[in-house]
Amino acid sequence: MTSSSELPLFRFGVVADPQYAAIAPHAGMDRYYANSLAKLGDAIEVFNGEDLSFVVTLGDIVDRDFDSFNDILPVYGKLKHESLFLLGNHDFSVAPEHLAHVAARLGLPAPYYSFVRHGWRFVVLNGNEVSTFAPPEGHPNRDIAARRLAELQAIGAINANAWNAMASDEQFAWLADEIEAARKDNQRVIVMNHYPVYPPDRHDCWDRERIIDLLSAHDHVAAYLNGHNHVGNYGETGGCHFVNFKGMVDTETENAFAIVEIWADRIEIRGFGREDSRTLGF
Repeated sequence: MTSSSELPLFRFGVVADPQYAAIAPHAGMDRYYANSLAKLGDAIEVFNGEDLSFVVTLGDIVDRDFDSFNDILPVYGKLKHESLFLLGNHDFSVAPEHLAHVAARLGLPAPYYSFVRHGWRFVVLNGNEVSTFAPPEGHPNRDIAARRLAELQAIGAINANAWNAMASDEQFAWLADEIEAARKDNQRVIVMNHYPVYPPDRHDCWDRERIIDLLSAHDHVAAYLNGHNHVGNYGETGGCHFVNFKGMVDTETENAFAIVEIWADRIEIRGFGREDSRTLGF
């Protein structure tokens, strides 16, 4: 019989960047968009055989077109666990009239939100809020995004790319409030976003510095989980682990997903397919 000390506090599943579309592969980028339906189905079979609190997809559920959600969301319907989403840049590669409806189509309670499981607070960001593509046309956040992108391009920043974005000042203040509320409630924190922030990379969101400074200043913030950079990445600074999960859409046949185990003194990541396994100590 297994003792409780030999079991994690809880587990959850992670998928990054299925980026499904019913289109031909992009061989140069090694992306096989249509194959993500079968890969996701295989991942769900594994998830359904495990005791999980939830499964989260870290953005880019689709590559393009609002109708693509009609194909991939029913696959998630086979999941026995709670399915949670956050928003990626490709999820907004839809006709202008659909931009305001993406979050609702994915069943999100709000474009950014938080939830608590087993005494841990998960803070889910909308990294696309200030961008040149996600806000409805004419929204002031598009102008703010254009100015921020120009500032970064002027100084030669590696993440000065139009396919990156950032949170608004209002959302950043909310993140700080969530971290403080978690401290008062004696909760550890995991932050999730589509965009990486650390180590420095061309895929990083435009407000990477302030997010790193905030998270590394609080020792109850354990980890930051993201997708977007399909090759994956990992770094640690200020006691916070930054884990970039690999993109499911990449390669013709190899899958990529993970099960994250939360222990009292560490996080264990069990990688499947191309995804790396890691032990992250507190």
